Amino acid sequence: MTIRVGQGVAGADHGNSAKAQPGNAGLGPMPKWDLSDLYEGTDAPQLSADLEHCTVEAKSIAAQFKGKLLALAEKGGLAEAVKRYEAVSDVMGRIGSFAYLNYAQNTADPDRAKFLGDMNEQLTALSTPLLFFTLEINRIDDDVMGAAFKADPALAHYKPWFVELRKARPHQLEDRVEELFHDKSVTGSAAWNRLFDETMSSLKFEVEGEQLALEPVLTLLTDKDQAKRKAAFGGLTGTLETNKRLFTHITNVIAKDKEISDRWRGFSDIADSRHLANSVEREVVDALEGAVRDAYPRLSHRYYAMKAKWLGQDQLNAWDRNAPLPDDDDRLFSWSEAVEMVMDAYGRFSPKLRDLASPFFDSGWIDAPVREGKAPGAFAHPTVPSAHPYLMLNYLGKPRDVMTLAHELGHGVHQRLAAGQGPLMAGTPLTLAETASVFGEMLTFRSLLAATTNRRQRFGLLAKKVEDMLNTVVRQIAFYSFERKVHNARRKGELKTEELNEFWLEVSAESLGPAVKLNEGYEIFWAYIPHFIHSPFYVYAYAFGDCLVNSLYAKYESAPEGFVERYFEMLKAGGSQHHSALLAPFGLDARDGDFWALGLSMIEGLIDELDAEQHD
Repeated sequence: MTIRVGQGVAGADHGNSAKAQPGNAGLGPMPKWDLSDLYEGTDAPQLSADLEHCTVEAKSIAAQFKGKLLALAEKGGLAEAVKRYEAVSDVMGRIGSFAYLNYAQNTADPDRAKFLGDMNEQLTALSTPLLFFTLEINRIDDDVMGAAFKADPALAHYKPWFVELRKARPHQLEDRVEELFHDKSVTGSAAWNRLFDETMSSLKFEVEGEQLALEPVLTLLTDKDQAKRKAAFGGLTGTLETNKRLFTHITNVIAKDKEISDRWRGFSDIADSRHLANSVEREVVDALEGAVRDAYPRLSHRYYAMKAKWLGQDQLNAWDRNAPLPDDDDRLFSWSEAVEMVMDAYGRFSPKLRDLASPFFDSGWIDAPVREGKAPGAFAHPTVPSAHPYLMLNYLGKPRDVMTLAHELGHGVHQRLAAGQGPLMAGTPLTLAETASVFGEMLTFRSLLAATTNRRQRFGLLAKKVEDMLNTVVRQIAFYSFERKVHNARRKGELKTEELNEFWLEVSAESLGPAVKLNEGYEIFWAYIPHFIHSPFYVYAYAFGDCLVNSLYAKYESAPEGFVERYFEMLKAGGSQHHSALLAPFGLDARDGDFWALGLSMIEGLIDELDAEQHD
């Protein structure tokens, strides 16, 4: 058992924040987190009590069950051991979640950083006595486990967890080696993740004489003014270039750390450990990557060539790729307007979906405003089933920020529904973890599109959606291809910045096509992408989720009867079922080439619609 204290971004203090806080730049009051549902503070008596409880309980479980799990499986009683293991996992997860979320509010605060580091070390140390549990389970013969499931319904409840756990049996190491890997995790990738996060949140990017954090600079890359976009591009690349040695070193260490682990565990392919964690077969991911790369000319190449013409250019500069169209509506949406739009879209799909989403807005479960020290991006943290998820946003009022709210809220709803599976089975594999989030975006987009009668505004909405899909599918598969190049090359030796830059330019040219110019400076863009550091090979989950949702939505439109009920059942399953079982009720199979074709055809269809409208 390794209790991770999370990964993500930054913020401010966590006092009585259930009430709305002053907003940013006229966007209205916005909520901030209230972490008291986890603990009242870093010095809370309950936190100290829970740490002591976990320390005592972990030792008690080891003393009572170590070396005896086989006998319990044969004679009965294994379910009791699993329940105790699950219960202490929930408490440890609560502590880890609080430590990370407290840190995420303001990564520049040294006290929060120290608390995070201290909790990480304590959780790793106190969970060490529990390492035997899963190791012993994986040494039990399949026939013995099968008989135990039949004999004890309470144990059979956990069968999906056992099945997933035992897939790792070929890669399990001797107990002392596993303990070493566990203990050194706090000084391995977790430490480099923290360094990356704190570095990114502290960096300043000079744009037209102003020092900005990363999130506002990235937002300027979508500004209507080309001069501002170009200035933002220069500010971004300038600071990344200045810090390239650090980012190159972090990338090398992360890749080498993974190579060591993979080598010891006997993984043959650089991404196999991620596939195992995602409960997806390598051939399914290979099929996804192949289908998307084959579609580059029909999707991104074609769209960016069209966009260049709309902007009156022969070729898009790198800072123009996400530029708004000339006729785009550049108004900002207040926080209350965004909430209303998303909740209306959710409610039209199902009142139950709206009800599940509602508590996020008035209970201190969302941290929305941009603040000094708060890292860029957005995430949904599930915490533990005995609590509730928390959503992190950096809301700036743009249409994409509205879609980000819809996206993260989908994650939150999914996590609430899956919580019923309990701490061991609530977690959803990454390939399905994006389902509710992308579906929430699609609902919100379709709702906005249906309400838009102005032809130019409708065209702009379609174009934005296509770009979001390209960024989710094409770009993320390009990121996956980049990671494959990096990790394969790292096995032969340390990589120089120039090599990483070259890999980035290669995959960018292939995925974006000839209509996008890769201007000087663009080669360093790989450096700020956190997924490469936090979760190597995570990125294909976005493409998987988008194509899956496109296919799901096509099913919803063609056969809506009973769809809502099946959809909720899929989300409730959490990690208790394989993706093949969850998709079967919808008539979908990720191993079938038609599955990916259907998802990609929806993107192509929207591009066709844009092409037709521009010629009308």
